[in-house]
Amino acid sequence: MGHVPPLCTLMAVDDALLQVSLLPGVEEACDAARKAVDRLRGHRVLRRKSTEVSTESLLRGARASAALEGAEAHLEEVRSGHAQHPLVQGALRISSEMGPLVTTWRTAPRQVLARLHVLGARDVVPSEELGRPRSSGTPAPEEVAARLDVLSSLLVKPSKAPAIVAAAIVHGEILALKPFGTADGLVARAAERLTLVDRGLDPKTLVSPEVGHYELADQYRKAFEAYQTGTAEGVAEWIRHCADAVIAGARDSQVLCEAIERG
Repeated sequence: MGHVPPLCTLMAVDDALLQVSLLPGVEEACDAARKAVDRLRGHRVLRRKSTEVSTESLLRGARASAALEGAEAHLEEVRSGHAQHPLVQGALRISSEMGPLVTTWRTAPRQVLARLHVLGARDVVPSEELGRPRSSGTPAPEEVAARLDVLSSLLVKPSKAPAIVAAAIVHGEILALKPFGTADGLVARAAERLTLVDRGLDPKTLVSPEVGHYELADQYRKAFEAYQTGTAEGVAEWIRHCADAVIAGARDSQVLCEAIERG
């Protein structure tokens, strides 16, 4: 199957993200994830308590995202505000601004990425480094800047690709580029979720893909390694994993809805 063309090459293709969605197994995985989200969105509890479910989903997502960065905390500690690890606090700050950031994401993704880092890495790096691209390391800062420009250009273009494809590419690129050098995982997973919300799969932020990535942590790491190879097989594996994470996140919120229904 060979390599997927670099993003800079795909820019010359009409609807580049749609081309990526044609990789083996991707369409089927995205359809399964969309059906799982649709089942969740049809739950009768959401007619009156969607805000409650969204709030809990964001909190659970923040806890899972921080845990994937090595900052483990019990859910009750996070819910009560007693989890003091700066990355947990950073993930919670990101979750609290998810709604307002959606409105800017489609038109100014670079601006939003900087804001996500400011929120996620506070108390982790000096204040003058917040929201600033790293100046050394691998990939080289010049390559990072160029690839982020291409990614941003892809995001502001209309596309018929499934939301999960766009979200997976955003997530994978930011993880691979490590644009800030700290809290990049928090930024990448938040950007994935923003893309799912912005592109209409989950407009009310009911689904926590971060929970899915955490539940499937071994698969998450393996799929990301595959993505980094740049092969068609590797990119397809990564997108399929991201679809699986959405399904797991939808299932988690479905359980929450059922718990609320039981009282």
